[in-house]
Amino acid sequence: MSLIETPICNFNEPIQEFSLLSTKEITVSLKDIQGPGGTLIMFICNHCPYVQAIMKEAVTISNTIKGLGIHTVAIMPNDTEYESEDSFDNMKLFSKKNHFSFPYLLDETQEIAKKFGAVCTPDFFGYNNKGQLQYRGRIRRLNHLTPVMEGESELLSAMKLIASNGQGPKKQFASMGCSIKWK
Repeated sequence: MSLIETPICNFNEPIQEFSLLSTKEITVSLKDIQGPGGTLIMFICNHCPYVQAIMKEAVTISNTIKGLGIHTVAIMPNDTEYESEDSFDNMKLFSKKNHFSFPYLLDETQEIAKKFGAVCTPDFFGYNNKGQLQYRGRIRRLNHLTPVMEGESELLSAMKLIASNGQGPKKQFASMGCSIKWK
């Protein structure tokens, strides 16, 4: 496992189009999931301990921001031949186990992860209702894979701000996690 940090937010970068297979075995595209208040795209996987450490809170945040008109999608970018725990069948189990209320998509060709510039799991991209990137940061600080539960999650605070005025916070801290397993 290689620990990677995400780059700084490239404010106003446009959201990328995609059309990928979901764990419900239907194709989901950007137009299907964009919310009237914004969109949260999470690049995650099943096996990464950093993802596992934050997944419960990520699901809670997704449910909260849905009330603000922000819709969420999760995309699994890893090479499933390299990491069998991230197989499509295991994605189905992972989404059920974690009570996903949002689509979980397989980026089998890794084209979408590359278009977004995703580098690790988890990697969060928060967009306003114009499809402009406003947040590329962590969910909250971790201490040895344990979330530090001081105050509101940075991701939740950022998405609330995006819903209210269309702009993310200027100060953001990089997310970190397992490197994407490229083909």
